Amino acid sequence: MNVIEIHGLAKTFGGAFGSKVEALRGVDLDVGAGEAFGLLGPNGAGKTTLVKILLGLVEPSSGDATLLGHPAGTPISRREVGYMPERRSYPGFLTAGQVLDLFGKLLGMDTATRRQRIDLVLEEVEMSAWRNQRVGGFSKGMQQRLALAQALLPDPKVLFLDEPTEGIDPLGRVSIRSILRRNLERGKTLFVNSHMLGEVELLCDRVAILVKGKVRRAGPLSSLRAPNPEYRLTLAGADEDGARQALTATGQEAESIPAPPGLTVWRLEVGDREELNQVLDSVRSSGLEIEEVQRVRASLEEVFVQTINDANEGGRGVGPGGIQTGGRDEAVEVSVATREADNE
Repeated sequence: MNVIEIHGLAKTFGGAFGSKVEALRGVDLDVGAGEAFGLLGPNGAGKTTLVKILLGLVEPSSGDATLLGHPAGTPISRREVGYMPERRSYPGFLTAGQVLDLFGKLLGMDTATRRQRIDLVLEEVEMSAWRNQRVGGFSKGMQQRLALAQALLPDPKVLFLDEPTEGIDPLGRVSIRSILRRNLERGKTLFVNSHMLGEVELLCDRVAILVKGKVRRAGPLSSLRAPNPEYRLTLAGADEDGARQALTATGQEAESIPAPPGLTVWRLEVGDREELNQVLDSVRSSGLEIEEVQRVRASLEEVFVQTINDANEGGRGVGPGGIQTGGRDEAVEVSVATREADNE
């Protein structure tokens, strides 16, 4: 079951001197229930515009979207949604408990429900001890935890998280990820909007890469980071010349990689498993000891950069997944203009 469905979503903003800016250009996406979904893209790609449309903060120019089975942007579609924005500003004279109480009132919660939920979410984000402290003295990490508590307050089915771990120290990021994983285990859906690729890679099951208002790649991380034919072979107790000679005898163009003392590491490109085993058999027959064989996968960062480069190639070519890409001049124009639209 999908909790978010987007079909042909487009948004055009009016620019200076009568110009128009296409922030979104026919986006198609779906997010399943209980999924951790990551929306990636460079600045000005249209990520924030897309989230604002789903939350009813911006009207689309065309296309449609549903949230929890209801038209996106309608009050009923937001009843079971939590939102943690990237930029937030709480009145510094209020305490953490008062901030959450205010949001509970805005959500229409009665007094008893507010008190119960505030206790629960403060405990969940490990902020109970700061309930009566004024938020003006909070650190960046404490502000992030309070924002997450605010998003969790209505016990939502879907959590929209805009840069949930930005500006937090490593221990804080681990803690936030643990909280989000616990919510995943309870069946909640996470929609993470971020440019912190390492965090997305650790948290999300599936991602979409948005460039110039279009989805250029989307799918499970395992498929986007599909292994290529490259392996790294680590040999022990062999000098580099001897190892190179043994590998060259197999027909391999052996390329060495810097390695610790006593080891040599080689980059191999093989066509299939059979060819790999032939290389390994030849290495062993040469009296060399194999320390490790590692298949190399592309990192999410590599996939991300390649996707952007493909989309920015000159002329109109075909990018990943057969998606048509625009020219470089078009990319610059849209990137600059949509940055303004995304920062509304």
